[in-house]
Amino acid sequence: MPKTHIPVCPITVTANGVLIANRFVGADKAQAGAGANTLGVAMHPAEDGDDATIETLGVVSVETGASVTIDSLVESDASGRAVDQSAGEAVGRALDGSAAAGEFVRVLLIRN
Repeated sequence: MPKTHIPVCPITVTANGVLIANRFVGADKAQAGAGANTLGVAMHPAEDGDDATIETLGVVSVETGASVTIDSLVESDASGRAVDQSAGEAVGRALDGSAAAGEFVRVLLIRN
């Protein structure tokens, strides 16, 4: 099944460092770290100082940092990828599961 993208609230920010597409972005406009609260997900790659589109609400495709359980809350890993929530901030709910890192799952973003 194709991964559906349902944009609801994209914003444009100035990238604070290199942003990788389909990974979480922190409130500081840099790639999110492990367990961090996030602003949203980068829709395209961006270099430091570039304008970057960040999806802040809706269903987006996010790269995984490990296996992800369908319907689990997810958090950011140290590289801004989605992993099952453990001790960090819940930033979304996985609408798909994955078997390993480097796959893509649909995530319903949670405002936080």
